[in-house]
Amino acid sequence: MSPLAAARTQMAVSLGFHMIFAAVGMALPLMMLVAERRWIRYQDRDALALARVWSRLTAVLFAIGAVSGTALSFELGLLWPRFMAFAGPFIGTAFALEGYAFFVEAIFLGLYLYGWDRLTPRAHWLCGWAVAVSGALSGILVLSTNAWMQEPVGFRVAPDGSLVDLDVWRALFNPAWPLMAAHSTLSTYEAVGFAAAGVYAWALLRGRRPQQAARHRAGLRIALLIGGAAAIAQPFLGDLLGRRAYERQPAKLAAMEGQFLTERGAPLRLGGWPDEESRETRYGVEIPGLLSLMLEGRLDAEVAGLDRFPREDWPNVPVTHLAFQAMVGAGTILFIVATWHALWRWRRRGEGADAVPPRLLLKALVVSAPLGFLALEAGWVVTEVGRQPWVVYGHLRTADAVTPVGSVWGSLLIFSLVYALLLAILAAFLWRFSREGNAAT
Repeated sequence: MSPLAAARTQMAVSLGFHMIFAAVGMALPLMMLVAERRWIRYQDRDALALARVWSRLTAVLFAIGAVSGTALSFELGLLWPRFMAFAGPFIGTAFALEGYAFFVEAIFLGLYLYGWDRLTPRAHWLCGWAVAVSGALSGILVLSTNAWMQEPVGFRVAPDGSLVDLDVWRALFNPAWPLMAAHSTLSTYEAVGFAAAGVYAWALLRGRRPQQAARHRAGLRIALLIGGAAAIAQPFLGDLLGRRAYERQPAKLAAMEGQFLTERGAPLRLGGWPDEESRETRYGVEIPGLLSLMLEGRLDAEVAGLDRFPREDWPNVPVTHLAFQAMVGAGTILFIVATWHALWRWRRRGEGADAVPPRLLLKALVVSAPLGFLALEAGWVVTEVGRQPWVVYGHLRTADAVTPVGSVWGSLLIFSLVYALLLAILAAFLWRFSREGNAAT
């Protein structure tokens, strides 16, 4: 395995695992706050029990996320020294601010965990808000770095190839950041919300502990309040991101859609396998003109295909296209289920908290439970693989940024074992969380 292939594989494994930890650590505190607010306002003991369980899980995920995030910071220096030499002045500010957010989260998480029955209810709840906000800010600040890699700004390349006129604040507040941060943050709420909803829907379907049904209904309601709202908002943000990719990274958009040829009235493809040799996408369902309409507002608008770009500047088209299809497919299902649940809640609004969703809806929620994380992971595959062959778009190729050391496979093995161990720990605690949600201990 070449150093480049090993380094890219290691980053894919590490980021794939870390995203699970980070997503739960960002979204679960918000669910915890909603549950505690219900306890404070209505003295709902089921909501209090949920807040306590979720706070313990938040602590576990915070610890695991800290380990996985630290490992990632080492990997950047070990695997991508030339990238760090190029990008260090621009991404350092975001990482420093993220460190402050991390410490604020750690401080207030400690106060929240040990403040039960020691702080006033309002003070305790406000500590939880500090945890939720700082946790979200950590992810948002890190997104500034990735957004800058997608649309690098804040410097000028001199004739000799050196970087001049460096503006780190412009790099931090780069134009791609707001939209990417909003989309990514909502994706964590969507993934965690639907995963938790699936746990409580399963508990309601089994019905083995009828005395705990109220707690399961409360957990389901809170999880879908967060996850459902995110799922309904995501298609609109996703459309904006697609349009931005079309304007700023047209090769990525062409790979996402399997669009090999520049043409007017470009179709929207559902499914299909992109064949890079024959330059066509086979076996997909095509809706004539819809891609042109979505991107340009006209059925006959011209859409640039991959034929507009040198072959060496293409991303991996099959991976990018299939990941995009998986993300959109999973997101569409979640949108439908979230809308279904919202309409059911609206029609049964007079029944209050005692209303139980119909079994068909509960089954749909169980099936949908992993789809949020599938969409989250697939979306990041689209983002990262679709940017290739660039690590800093248009300025630094991934092959030029990797370490020249030839023994990267050893690092890949060690870090893969570390992340496998962390994933096993997470799975154990999620299983315990599921049992506590069902048994209501």
